[in-house]
Amino acid sequence: MKKDFKTILLLLVLSNLTISCKNDETTNASQEKIQSTKVNSPNINYNISILLDLSDRIDPQKYSNAAMEFYQRDLGYINSVSQAFTNHVRDKKTRLINDKIEVYFNPEPQNQEINSISKKLKFEINKNNASKSTISLVNTAYNNETAKIYDLAIKDNNYIGADIWKFFENNVNDYCIDPSRRNILVILTDGYIFYEDTKIKEGNATSYLLPEMIRSNGLNKANWKEKMQLQHFGFIKANENLSNLEILVLGVNPDKKNPYEGKVIKEYWSNWFTGMKVKRFEIKETGLPSNMDKVIKDFILNP
Repeated sequence: MKKDFKTILLLLVLSNLTISCKNDETTNASQEKIQSTKVNSPNINYNISILLDLSDRIDPQKYSNAAMEFYQRDLGYINSVSQAFTNHVRDKKTRLINDKIEVYFNPEPQNQEINSISKKLKFEINKNNASKSTISLVNTAYNNETAKIYDLAIKDNNYIGADIWKFFENNVNDYCIDPSRRNILVILTDGYIFYEDTKIKEGNATSYLLPEMIRSNGLNKANWKEKMQLQHFGFIKANENLSNLEILVLGVNPDKKNPYEGKVIKEYWSNWFTGMKVKRFEIKETGLPSNMDKVIKDFILNP
């Protein structure tokens, strides 16, 4: 009987050792997988597009701000985006670099000088040109050349608006989506959409959004969300499938006269992006560039 008991006890000990070893192997395998993911994540190729809304929202006379003018905030955001891009490129092995960054407008500015400058903001960095000087040139260009664009747009004082809705209908697939890369679109806008030649209305859904619409539709009251849902207020869908696109909207500047304005604007954009199957998105109200820097870099560098 004692012999049988010792045998059983020995078998139990051996069984526990076997299970423990297997658990250790599983844990080690999991840790290796996590470490491998962290090591490999910088090797993703980025395709970053920046869509600039050069409407009168950037006019320092019409929409002056004592803390910092809105066009200056844009420039700060752009600088953070370019830094995130170059940080990503620098973290990669040279042979794996194949990343793009570019600026877009819709419609194209009537000032030919702005169009000429925008060409200097198109960078495709790969193993053949990925020198330290080339990578540094990205930040220099996005710091200096974008400032020239805003300066020219303000001096022209000819704000024709930004056709963001039409950009999503006609251009976003061709310009901003590359199947072989991680696609990120950064939109700089105040959150309102309007372009004279693209005014479409289907029931309560529209291709545009203005402060007076929010007021006239009664979305300036506590029941704004219920009203939006019941009466189907929102943007008309402009695209069927953007599942390979991540979008960061920056600079949303709601009318301060309506305490619900910011929430209404975000609901419009969120429902629009969700309906178009956007992979991932964030919509941020305007803030000082120093405060927004981490937000921007986290979105771009930590998918």
